[in-house]
Amino acid sequence: MSDSRPTLDQRRAQHAWKAVERAGGLSDKDKKDFAREAKRLPVRIKTAGLGQALAFLNAKSNGGDCRGRLLKELGEWLLRERRLASRPNGANDHDAVIRAIIDGDADLLRRAAEEALLYLQWLTRFSEAEFKPDEDEDNAD
Repeated sequence: MSDSRPTLDQRRAQHAWKAVERAGGLSDKDKKDFAREAKRLPVRIKTAGLGQALAFLNAKSNGGDCRGRLLKELGEWLLRERRLASRPNGANDHDAVIRAIIDGDADLLRRAAEEALLYLQWLTRFSEAEFKPDEDEDNAD
């Protein structure tokens, strides 16, 4: 008898695909920016760490733009789907992820960063395929 439950990687892919579908409601410019920011985020995580990368996005976001959408989707995956930390009442997902990173131990940070990078592989590929960001526009922040 085979197990018909999706694998963890399939669940990552499913969530990332739905995240890209939800980002489809953004303006054309924000869709392309969403794809570019998703592509840049793993490099930021590897260079500065997950906390610093998320804090950067949070500082540059106005909530409803591509960076805010990216924070929301990643936070939802890490907290709701992977349950890497609890979400305090009233806190949104990306604030809760940042709080968990600040308050958590080294093991939590390592697991969260690893999971974020694995999830972002799917999100990056799907968003690049759907929104086709122009490579010549891929300039620094």
